[in-house]
Amino acid sequence: MSIEKRESGAFIIEMRHCQFQWNKHQPPIIDIDTFLVKRGEHVFIKGPSGCGKSTLLSLLTGINIAQHGEVSVLGQSYSQLSSSQRDRFRADNIGYIFQQFNLLPYLSVIENTLLPCQFSRKRSRQITGSATDKAKELLGRLKLTESLMETPIVKLSIGQQQRVAAARALMGSPELIIADEPTSALDFENRTSFIELLKEEAGRTDSTLVFVSHDPTLEPLFSTSLSLNEINKVRKNQ
Repeated sequence: MSIEKRESGAFIIEMRHCQFQWNKHQPPIIDIDTFLVKRGEHVFIKGPSGCGKSTLLSLLTGINIAQHGEVSVLGQSYSQLSSSQRDRFRADNIGYIFQQFNLLPYLSVIENTLLPCQFSRKRSRQITGSATDKAKELLGRLKLTESLMETPIVKLSIGQQQRVAAARALMGSPELIIADEPTSALDFENRTSFIELLKEEAGRTDSTLVFVSHDPTLEPLFSTSLSLNEINKVRKNQ
């Protein structure tokens, strides 16, 4: 990851001169001159609760649009897309692991894992062979046994649900994986194990991983890290 200017097109993520505010009568919560991430990097972004990490991720995924500046992912500027086009782009190219996992409680483990292939033809086409077989393979590598495949999500432990959320995000080899505090409910040993598995699976397809957390003890698990407070001018000026 780099925060200096480089030739455009060399990065999977480009944020330049970005400002975002929730209300025009309030000051910006995000004010970042430059944030660049290379393809295949595994980047750890740290910062205390309330510093704007989830807001940053909403900009990187096109859920929200910066009022000023530009955010581009895979060379595509979000400001040039409509809301529905951004939804399609996100479904096709980004695997998102939410802090609360956002699994569907009425679906089984295997059904939750297969959801990206139902929403994205691109990700479905990127799977060699059966999508169900690929889902089972991913779940197995993430330490979920065959006997759990048809189990309703609500009957799984937090750690098991976390692995299903990761498998779902990895289905169809999206080029960008976003992880928003997905380990906050786990103890340190289980957090470490999960992150190592996630990095290994992202590395298999050369996916870029952006992982955010308020927990600085996770930083040594990543080769590249930064503090959001250091690049966000809003926090520097407070």
